[in-house]
Amino acid sequence: MTRRKGEPRRWTTVYGAGPGHLLVLAACLAVAGYAATRVVAAGIWVGFLLWFLGALIVHDLVLVPAYSFADTALRSRSRSPGVPSRPTSAGRWPPPVNFVRVPAGLSGLLLLVWFPLILRASEHNYREATGLSTLPYLWRWLLLSLLFFTASGLLYALRRRAAVPPGGRPGEHPADR
Repeated sequence: MTRRKGEPRRWTTVYGAGPGHLLVLAACLAVAGYAATRVVAAGIWVGFLLWFLGALIVHDLVLVPAYSFADTALRSRSRSPGVPSRPTSAGRWPPPVNFVRVPAGLSGLLLLVWFPLILRASEHNYREATGLSTLPYLWRWLLLSLLFFTASGLLYALRRRAAVPPGGRPGEHPADR
């Protein structure tokens, strides 16, 4: 089987992405369809639909504006006046925004997934189902968040130290001397 010249380009022009994208999308839709059949078979589709719509509304109307504002504020504070937003050459300090953004995102994701246990909102149900308390979840989440931010801070310190040219000042490019 030979491929004609220009065929991948035609596919991308018509579909908008490569054929691999279509395969992954079809697989995701198949998994979502299977999950939907399991929800309907379990008879919990009304509660699931309410939860899904609530999560959609809270995410789009509350969380997206909140973390977009926080990210914009963080990026504007981490940028010095007169300095471009991206390093233009080697030897510049790395911008700290991603070193805050990544651990905050991971910590927020854990809180979003486990908030009923972290905030002890489901203590009674959890105790009845497992015989255990939800108290350790708050401390474990705080410990994981601390570890995320500590690791990110250490990585930032290492990157910042590596950006200092030998015999130069921090933030100074060798060509500026």
